[in-house]
Amino acid sequence: MHDRVVRGGTIVDGTGNPRFEGDVAIEGGRIVVVGNVPGRGREETDARGCIVTPGWVDVHTHYDGQVTWDPLLTPSGWHGVTTVLMGNCGVGFAPCRKADRAWLIDTMEGVEDIPGTALSEGMRWAWESFPEYLDALDRTPRVLDIATQIPHAALRGYVMGPDPGEGRDATAAEIDEMRALVAEGLRAGALGFTTSRTSLHKTARGRMVAGTYAPVDELRGITKALKETGLGVFGIADEHVKVAEDLKWMEEIAVDTGRPVVFNLSQTDFAPELWKTVAKGLAEAGERGSPLFAQVAGRAIGLWMTFRATAHPFALHPTWQTLKDLPWDVCKARLRDPAVQAALLSEKPAQAGMFEYWLVQAWDKMYPFAGPADYEPSPENSVGAIARRSGRTPQQVALEFLLQNDGEGFLYFPLFNYSNGSLEVLRELHDHPRTLLGLSDGGAHCGAICDGGMPTFMLTHWARDRARGARWSLERAVKRQTSETAQFYGLRDRGLLAPGLRADLNVIDVDALALTTPRVVNDLPAGGRRLVQRALGYRATICNGILTFVNGESTGEMPGRLVRGPQGVA
Repeated sequence: MHDRVVRGGTIVDGTGNPRFEGDVAIEGGRIVVVGNVPGRGREETDARGCIVTPGWVDVHTHYDGQVTWDPLLTPSGWHGVTTVLMGNCGVGFAPCRKADRAWLIDTMEGVEDIPGTALSEGMRWAWESFPEYLDALDRTPRVLDIATQIPHAALRGYVMGPDPGEGRDATAAEIDEMRALVAEGLRAGALGFTTSRTSLHKTARGRMVAGTYAPVDELRGITKALKETGLGVFGIADEHVKVAEDLKWMEEIAVDTGRPVVFNLSQTDFAPELWKTVAKGLAEAGERGSPLFAQVAGRAIGLWMTFRATAHPFALHPTWQTLKDLPWDVCKARLRDPAVQAALLSEKPAQAGMFEYWLVQAWDKMYPFAGPADYEPSPENSVGAIARRSGRTPQQVALEFLLQNDGEGFLYFPLFNYSNGSLEVLRELHDHPRTLLGLSDGGAHCGAICDGGMPTFMLTHWARDRARGARWSLERAVKRQTSETAQFYGLRDRGLLAPGLRADLNVIDVDALALTTPRVVNDLPAGGRRLVQRALGYRATICNGILTFVNGESTGEMPGRLVRGPQGVA
């Protein structure tokens, strides 16, 4: 008798092949039969009327701190994710000496907008070296599997010290020490090494992340560890407007190490056609056989603007500065005062950085958000367009929508991948043979972005609801975030529904599948704030053969573990 049989569903197995009706039998955490299973299992999961898919493998998250206190790893756990990869964008928490913990928290708070107080109170430090970090993670059961990478910022701080790590070039000896530590981490189970080279990534103190301006020769030296061990992926969060000129050295590292190199690729309003040049260069690298790839988001990387979040159109106004630190109930009452509203409307934003100043006044990039989630809004529905039609100022329109829902109204600001007012750019990028789905940033940007639900969006929008362009097949939407992401990082034991592979599955009512409206909650340690978004329609999620969620609620089972290094089929 099988441990569990998932009975009577429509199987979308992760290969991209056509769906079919059948059952899935599970024993000892592995799939043993896909097709017709005549006998009953010890436990049965009714999948009639639903699709059955592999669990999602999300390769771009930032749970590096949260993983030490939250066994559910929300929001990813709510969205059918059964494996997450952390340590992206060159930031993380190992290696780290005790004296440098506050510095790394400051780095993560600034780069990924995770409250420093939550990290300080919530993290359970039990390591110094990277292998010790893996051992600490391995000791804690959780609802899904986790894997991680070695972050350049932490590595630089460990070898050079925090201030030198941020402020000067590494010596040859320091580069060699970093190489040795990366090799040690890869052998201990890291899936890669990552770095950040973008000016958008600043610490909470406003300094550039350690490694941002590291000479390329430093990266060449460190990544020799990948060649030496034959392990790992090199991940790069590059400066958006410099990606095209950096393709040459990225490809050289990929060829020299023989290991995959993957960089983040997004369309930016500051160079809206540059992605075409990058895509062309990426294709040419592929024709040469170079293991160079780009990681692309599933939707516009967008900010949620609301009075309780980090960014909104009045965030730089003097009156808001007197309100922002008040308890929300008090702040909300003040916002109802017509005199306060008049003051907000009459003021100009204070001068800040060029990006920040643009952000609060880009009215044609802001869209009122209410009701069903619309992540591909029409330009005619922007705050700027509404203002022009109604004869009001954009500030008046924005304030009206922000004050809805008892002061918790939302504006959606698609920051990247939306320069043309649609998601056609992403459709083309996902058609590129050298791109990988990623950039959900689960666990990060707590006060500004809520993209941890991107796996759900891939089905609801691309495979079912899209009205402003071509859709994907359901089979493609599943494959894109299961077998493709898993196999890229060497996890060949998951991402497909096939005998011998891990029993990581979702049972999904596609007709009922939906993203809820984001909301702001204070459920992080120390009362830290974050945006959360749940999903409807997940009838069951199974990790390692164990039922972990039923109708979106945790069963209390914790079968997830640390993934150490590449994984083969049993």
